[in-house]
Amino acid sequence: MLYKKKLKISIIGIIIMKTPYIDLVQSVLNHGTLEDGRNGKTLVCIGKTMRFSLENKMIPLLTTKRVAWKTCLRELLWFVKGFTNNKMLKEQNVKIWNANASREFLDSRNLYHLKEDDLGPIYGHQWRYYNAAYTNCNANYTGKGVDQLGNIIKSLKEGEYSRRMIMCAWNPCQINEMALPPCHVLVQFHVTEGKKLSCSLYQRSGDIGLGVPFNIASYSFLTHLLAHHCNLEAKEFVHHIGNAHIYDDHVESLKTQIKRKPYEYPKLKINKLCDKIEDYTLDNFEIENYKYHPAISMKMRV
Repeated sequence: MLYKKKLKISIIGIIIMKTPYIDLVQSVLNHGTLEDGRNGKTLVCIGKTMRFSLENKMIPLLTTKRVAWKTCLRELLWFVKGFTNNKMLKEQNVKIWNANASREFLDSRNLYHLKEDDLGPIYGHQWRYYNAAYTNCNANYTGKGVDQLGNIIKSLKEGEYSRRMIMCAWNPCQINEMALPPCHVLVQFHVTEGKKLSCSLYQRSGDIGLGVPFNIASYSFLTHLLAHHCNLEAKEFVHHIGNAHIYDDHVESLKTQIKRKPYEYPKLKINKLCDKIEDYTLDNFEIENYKYHPAISMKMRV
């Protein structure tokens, strides 16, 4: 079932089914203010929240268009391992960081000392080696900085279910060393009912057309992975977006997308229990019954 109750709404005479993502798109289209941003004009709403059930192995991949879930999962596992070398993603045919890892873009960030494809101390570095002095993407940072993800896993495995299970990617001390300041900046994990794991994400900036569907999938995958690894059950993903925006040239594509009738979300199966969180690979994840509408083209901003 889609999370919570399915509600019918009408847009230009077409009946569609309401989901958290469709509701977000419609809200920003209806109430967003037109603003000039760093890389284009956007419709903006400040402070939006979506909730997605993860129970019964549900994984909220959008069905009104296909989400490239393997690409999303490859990036997530790259973060989990603490990597920041874009060449590793390129070798897996993952292209989402290519523009930000180019020589031209790194130079625009005054990162002349970094080689092309070295993204600086972005997500993976902050997750596993928070604030460790960064030299390059090939250095060994073992034992340096703070292993935020490792500490959360330790708490979950030992049953220390506090309200302090937080992982932060926003590090003011190293922002200017990163190819791109993080958008999804803070995540908190919660255990309720003794065994059910939920995740709350605060995202400072959300590109609704292209980025947000990936973010929903990525942190839902992460929650399922941690639940599996720590003998818990995934319950819910709650997504808070500070600046929720739609680029002006994505508007028509999103209007088309939200007229489509959503299908049921697919299920996620993780087929192996690994000793270490770093040992999981794409082959350990199976998506069952993913039905989706055709692709919709939108231009990616950098």
